[in-house]
Amino acid sequence: MAVLELVQGDITRLKVDAIVNAANSSLLGGGGVDGAIHRAAGPELLAACQSIAAHRKGHPGGACPAGEAVITGPGRLSCKKVIHTVGPIWQGGNRGEPGLLAACYRNSLRLAQEQGLESIAFPNISTGVYGYPKDAAAEIAIHTVKASLSASPQIKQVIFVCYDQENYGIYKQFADLW
Repeated sequence: MAVLELVQGDITRLKVDAIVNAANSSLLGGGGVDGAIHRAAGPELLAACQSIAAHRKGHPGGACPAGEAVITGPGRLSCKKVIHTVGPIWQGGNRGEPGLLAACYRNSLRLAQEQGLESIAFPNISTGVYGYPKDAAAEIAIHTVKASLSASPQIKQVIFVCYDQENYGIYKQFADLW
């Protein structure tokens, strides 16, 4: 069974097999975690994302719709892969947001398993400009990862990475779920 960990810091600096990017549906970079990962990874990551976007041109929901995940090389990051997933935009919780957020975690773990990766780091998906309530998002993240790990036996380490103190404190409150 995988070890679940919590850290506060910069996800781009972690020594893990896969970093999860809280991407937008275009995959072409943005603000927050997405922008930080693209800046740290350099132009190689953008080129890989552009290739996926070109291949999926005209796909409903953009190159990567909410809840889905795609995988690329790391560019200049020290990880082996970057998994890009698009979280839902919070619209009050009655438009499938919880299921879409859970799918982000499940699909990211599935891709990591398929690639034979053993460690993965997740940011706080959808809790920035997408406005997902942080408490609810943390609970979904922890529950979904724990429930999904039985289908991903290759994965030995999952790290929840909180950039700020607020999210870190929220995840600490859910420590009894680990």
